[in-house]
Amino acid sequence: MNTSQLIEEVEFNTTTSSGPGGQHANKTETAVELRWNINSSQAISEKERFILLEKLSSKLTKDNVLIIVAQDSRSQHKNKDIVIKRFLELIKKNAKQKPPRKKTRPSKMAKLKRLNSKKKTSEKKANRQKPRLDY
Repeated sequence: MNTSQLIEEVEFNTTTSSGPGGQHANKTETAVELRWNINSSQAISEKERFILLEKLSSKLTKDNVLIIVAQDSRSQHKNKDIVIKRFLELIKKNAKQKPPRKKTRPSKMAKLKRLNSKKKTSEKKANRQKPRLDY
């Protein structure tokens, strides 16, 4: 994955922010919106594309466009840096495929401990009952 090529493929839009800033927020466009089309990206491989489409499906539009918005700061430049950082972290985190799970079995001692604890609890509950008088 080529991060510099990823950043070149991204489109930025600015809008007025709903965050802090008072009157300043009403007249300047400080919120930054990042848009990245996964289907037309040349910076990722086909395998990475498939993994990203699967893992980020809830964050994508119908056209497989990822949209991330930052309006934390009063500065457009800071918001742009924030949105780029979030984007790269999201891609790096989700582009890796998890290794398959190795099946394991509980050890003999773990089985014995479990059975002993079950035995103790069943005895404890049996002792709570009224004694039987059928002799």
